[in-house]
Amino acid sequence: MFQPVLDPLGGSLGWSSLVAALPLAVFFVMLGVLRIQAWLSALAALATSIAVAVAVYGMPVGQSLNSAVLGALFGLFPIMWIVVNALWVYQMTVDTGHFEVLRRSFGKLSDDQRLQAVIVAFCFGALLEALAGFGAPVAISSVMLIALGFKPFKAATVALVANTAPVAFGAMGTPVITLSELTGLPLADVSSTVGRQTPLLAAIVPVLLVYLVDGRRGVRQTWIPAFACGLAFAAAQFVTSNYLSVELTDVVAALFSVGVLVLVMRMGRTYTPGGPAPAAADDGGGATAPGAGGEGGTGAPAAADGARTEKGSGTTTGTDTEVQDSTGAAVKAYLPYAVIIIVFAVTQIPSVKTLLEKGAVLFDWPGLDVADPVSGEPAASTVFNFNWLPATGTMLLLSGVLTALLLAIAPGVAVRAYGQTLHQLRWAILTVATVLALAYVMNLSGQTSTIGHFIAGAGAALAFLSPVLGWLGVAVTGSDTSANALFGILQVTAAKNSGYQPELLAAANSSGGVLGKMLSPQNLAIAAAATGLGGREPELLRKVVGWSLALLLVMCVLVYLQSTPVLGWMLLS
Repeated sequence: MFQPVLDPLGGSLGWSSLVAALPLAVFFVMLGVLRIQAWLSALAALATSIAVAVAVYGMPVGQSLNSAVLGALFGLFPIMWIVVNALWVYQMTVDTGHFEVLRRSFGKLSDDQRLQAVIVAFCFGALLEALAGFGAPVAISSVMLIALGFKPFKAATVALVANTAPVAFGAMGTPVITLSELTGLPLADVSSTVGRQTPLLAAIVPVLLVYLVDGRRGVRQTWIPAFACGLAFAAAQFVTSNYLSVELTDVVAALFSVGVLVLVMRMGRTYTPGGPAPAAADDGGGATAPGAGGEGGTGAPAAADGARTEKGSGTTTGTDTEVQDSTGAAVKAYLPYAVIIIVFAVTQIPSVKTLLEKGAVLFDWPGLDVADPVSGEPAASTVFNFNWLPATGTMLLLSGVLTALLLAIAPGVAVRAYGQTLHQLRWAILTVATVLALAYVMNLSGQTSTIGHFIAGAGAALAFLSPVLGWLGVAVTGSDTSANALFGILQVTAAKNSGYQPELLAAANSSGGVLGKMLSPQNLAIAAAATGLGGREPELLRKVVGWSLALLLVMCVLVYLQSTPVLGWMLLS
């Protein structure tokens, strides 16, 4: 059995941490500075991590390669299994014209791009995060924004930044539930503490989205409905996570926030721009929109049936006022998402959940014999859970089949749409598989633990730095669930040794992690593939990294103040 040591370089945790961080440095320099494609950057980082694992940590070559294979498989299942099936449902609605009706429906809520960004990327994206997560919200909401008139780069940026506040309770509360199970802390305590941190982000993000679309003018003109939406989401997320249901936290918050937003918009009736808005142009440079020949596009159609669209001409978009869709057409347009909600709601029924769990196969990965560097127990990540039946991706596949049946979509059309989806996501699939291979090599060789223990040894600054660990974990793995599995126990141990509340630092891991989501290679690759921006992941990274760091700083300050009498009252029951 291979058991890594935390300080392989002469007993120095600091120097060991610098070497352990080399794969991450290689990846982000190649991606963000040299502007090399994500999959090539990930391959270079993977090679670096294997070299460090073998040469510095003494990991056997065979086990390092085997851990990369296990990580790549995890990237394919369950992560890309979720994304592919979520986008397949969307692709079928595009091919049958139902998505165009949905686009017009969303457009009629507001003809203002700034508020459309909030409705689609924040509210609808939060609902998708609640149901599926793992990149599906970014993929679907970004192409919906393009259909509403956004340029691809702008749509991808807005979708990435919006995918923050809901992440901790995404995929039916999976990240928080995982954190509770691994740390042994009561789920109610972990959930309530996270629910007293991430709502602050929710209150900020809609206003930030308005700024991304139209700068200061956008904030000045539409801050009232945007802020009302954020506050509504924050309040619903707090109440649901603390007193109602962990699993339904984001579902309730998403539906409540969009209801409040629509109510405020209809009460005000003043949120329309006064003139052209240069900010609506594609500040990332010209790009071919999906469906117009751009590689990796999702085939989002141009406006049809006499619809009027004014793409990128200002903060207003075509609202198709001359097109009146029937009630039946509107019902069919919303039907796929209603089916998804119903399917996932049914799977939460205890008897159904128990039945589905019988379709899970749990086994030790052959040839991988690695111990935890601290406890000496077999590493948890060497166990592969092939939960083919209860998997989120399988439920989305079932939702797609039910959608095809209810909408009378011909089998040939459904199969062709699946093939299109696989083709469009081919580079994203490769990137995600490679990034997860990198994450597994770093985790099992001890590189990630070395970095984590170095940060955890910060003493009095630990509370301030604890969200950074979660941020780092999600930036590498693309998953708040994985980051919680990676650093959750470490956070609790460090908290107990330093005199902090374990629930506070455990929750900080998840809350800080959500801010690494927008710059994770996995999400960048998915956003680029969905919007036809293949190869432009480095530009997207540079566009969002500043916002990720700024919001991370806010979370670090919040957690630090919650560890002191200043905001310690927030943690009281």
